[in-house]
Amino acid sequence: MDMPTELQHQAMGYDRAATMFSPDGHLLQVEYAEKVVRFGSASIGIVCKDGVIIVADKRIRDKLIASESAHKIFEVDEHIVATAAGILSDARVLVDQAQILSQQNRVTYNTPIEPVAVIRMIADRKQMSTQYGGVRPYGVAILLAGVNKGAGHLYTTDVTGNYTAYKANAIGENDEKIREMLRGDYKEGITMEEGIKFALKIFKEVLDKNFDLGRFEVAYVKIGDEKYQRIQGDALKKYIK
Repeated sequence: MDMPTELQHQAMGYDRAATMFSPDGHLLQVEYAEKVVRFGSASIGIVCKDGVIIVADKRIRDKLIASESAHKIFEVDEHIVATAAGILSDARVLVDQAQILSQQNRVTYNTPIEPVAVIRMIADRKQMSTQYGGVRPYGVAILLAGVNKGAGHLYTTDVTGNYTAYKANAIGENDEKIREMLRGDYKEGITMEEGIKFALKIFKEVLDKNFDLGRFEVAYVKIGDEKYQRIQGDALKKYIK
């Protein structure tokens, strides 16, 4: 009996290095890292007419954890926030590097950094881990939102180091199901308040009986103000009908 192709690749060692292509053109370690991302809790980002929002599921399962201390949304700069799905320690390292880049830009040019410059740096570091030996791929997808020059911006970078701009997107568990709902119901020109209600409505439908406001946090950056704000806990009740 012939072995399945995937087992043949493993037997031949094509999954032992992130830089080794299998005969059918796959980087198996990178594909494994992509599976890790899909195990992570989901986040939704939306570009609105008055800013950008991120709604993240912290998925806290231990009642002993203080929910307000477990953040899923990171501040990159006062006008840029990011969230992640996958190995959050990998995300923390990338966000630390993004914070340094943002501060260097302010010191050097006396101006806030553009969100696209941050996501490009993160994507470049991810790509390097798939090209050089001795490291493993970053097992995390990053969803980054920010405001620059009077407009909201939303970007996603995957494990391979690609990045793309979006009007609305989701990463993590059930990401494709959530994206289908976004494609069907997202409307350009919604307000941030409407966007938060929309994202929580999607989570409520996806999670069903597991839906609990205590496991969510929201961050938004408003056009004109360009300083991020965070909402969690009881403050989210007004966004649920």
